[in-house]
Amino acid sequence: MAAFKLFKMKINILPDSVKDWYLKLIQPVIDFFIKLELNPNFFTTIGFILTVGAAVLFATGYLRIAGAIILLAGTFDIVDGKVARLSNRVTKFGALYDSTLDRYSEVIMFFGLAFYFVRADMFITSVAVSFALGGAVMVSYVRARAEALGFECKVGIMQRPERVVYIGFGAVIHMYVLIFAIILIAIFANITAIQRIYHIWTQENGKKKIKLTSKEMDVLLGD
Repeated sequence: MAAFKLFKMKINILPDSVKDWYLKLIQPVIDFFIKLELNPNFFTTIGFILTVGAAVLFATGYLRIAGAIILLAGTFDIVDGKVARLSNRVTKFGALYDSTLDRYSEVIMFFGLAFYFVRADMFITSVAVSFALGGAVMVSYVRARAEALGFECKVGIMQRPERVVYIGFGAVIHMYVLIFAIILIAIFANITAIQRIYHIWTQENGKKKIKLTSKEMDVLLGD
């Protein structure tokens, strides 16, 4: 029973009040970009490029600068979605492009961190980075597979905004704070992936007699 309670628990690692405050803070910037009629994919691309730059800085030991750039890239990740919705320019390709670059961004960011800690002979932290990356990828993967099967799956205590904020601020403050943030992500990102699996399992209860369509079977059994 304790395990099930763990999968159900709701902890605001990044309080909603903080999210709302930051969204209000950058709203004038979003409004300005909307007036310029820039394509939302432009901001997605800028965020990705910034993350690549941050990964290089992580790998070469410029942790504080890299952390600040990660936070800036995270802001662009927010801006692209807001601009797309408020300017009514949401497209299927845009959603795919954003999701794909988000995944590449996290892989590249964690690779930069792993490179730094391997060079510093910090084996345990390097392992933690690997687990953090695995958890981050699985959180997104479970959601994508679930939504392709028609389920809503946005639950979890360590989603992408939390991961970006923890890595960014951790790096800006101090290396040991960054290490602590990586360990938290390594633990809670994987718990989040399991939470989402459990969430889908509970949603499917009572619907097990409903036959899957051929499209759903392809999604379920495909790679």
